[in-house]
Amino acid sequence: MVQRKKNYLTALLFGFFLSGTASANIIEIERVVTNLNKPVAITHAGDGSGRIFIGLQDGLVVIFDGTELLSSPFLDIQSRVSCCGERGLLGIAFHPDYKNNGYFYLNYTDINGNTAIARYSVSDDPDVADLESEDILINIQQPYSNHNGGHLTFGPDGYLYIGTGDGGAGGDPFNNAQDIKSLLGKILRIDVNNGFPYAIPSDNPFRENPDARGEIWAYGLRNPWRFSFDRLTGDLFIADVGQNTLEEVNFQKANSNGGENYGWRLMEGNHCYNPSENCNDGTLTLPVLEYDHSSGCSITGGYRYRGRMIPPLFGIYLYGDYCSGTIWGAKRNKQGTWETKKLLDSDYAISTFGEDEKGEVYFAHYDEDDGSVYRITNVIPKTSGFGNE
Repeated sequence: MVQRKKNYLTALLFGFFLSGTASANIIEIERVVTNLNKPVAITHAGDGSGRIFIGLQDGLVVIFDGTELLSSPFLDIQSRVSCCGERGLLGIAFHPDYKNNGYFYLNYTDINGNTAIARYSVSDDPDVADLESEDILINIQQPYSNHNGGHLTFGPDGYLYIGTGDGGAGGDPFNNAQDIKSLLGKILRIDVNNGFPYAIPSDNPFRENPDARGEIWAYGLRNPWRFSFDRLTGDLFIADVGQNTLEEVNFQKANSNGGENYGWRLMEGNHCYNPSENCNDGTLTLPVLEYDHSSGCSITGGYRYRGRMIPPLFGIYLYGDYCSGTIWGAKRNKQGTWETKKLLDSDYAISTFGEDEKGEVYFAHYDEDDGSVYRITNVIPKTSGFGNE
């Protein structure tokens, strides 16, 4: 009976994608952490502990142990962080071998407003980091206070990937995103296991180009706010916040050699931005998904669901919007294009998504007094009598 119900749910959800008709709010959520101050990052350590690490914008990292929020923070770097607006502690990534080496990495804006990529170590207490262990790997000067990117994560290849915004203001006035001599407006890829502070992987696309920064993996991004690797296939999804009109999701296949130009500031989404026409010479990689500002105003990238709790969501890319509180699900159809459907209407300010070790998906509601973390728990299509199945 359990398997029959799972199959029925899967058929309903996939039918929803194929038919193009369904009500919103077909996912159930559960609030697991409350009373957080501006949560912006959710991740896990991959050490088998089942803990969830939550980054707060002002410089705290706290731990949810699966039952409760621990009373003492894992790390407090508030004195080293400029906050807030689009500044602050913006990203956390644990080394793939964290269980043995105790290394984790932060992306934050320092007291001067510049981006710092830093490595830390855990202390002898597994629930407390060593504050004095900081090593700065990269420091990127920021010309303005906004568009700092902030996400970082390890790829299936063991390299550290770092998202940087275009440097801020509006319209990328310095054209940083298209400038391969600049680290701004990019996805960077570095090897933290060889050399110090890091090495450039031998297959990075611009490694041998004397007129480019070797750290660059992909470029042409405005403000990538959360990107993620599909833990099954290795494909990369990059959500990029738009200017005034469009929000977009870019897609990179796992077998990519890197070097993609995702278009900004030449294009916003699938449309010319600067210049206003004849902007694409055919070399740009266009987004697989976009939506305009009638549906939201600031995209928050999520994950392709690979957990086991919710079989109907398996293989669906989940993402949301900070302004509208909407969560969508997207899947590729038989023609190879992507279809997206609304899964949840809410009044949450969705600031980030995260996965636990088992691939279950969480998201954060950004609030100064009552920020929260929610877990997606189920799919309940609103069909007549469904609740009695």
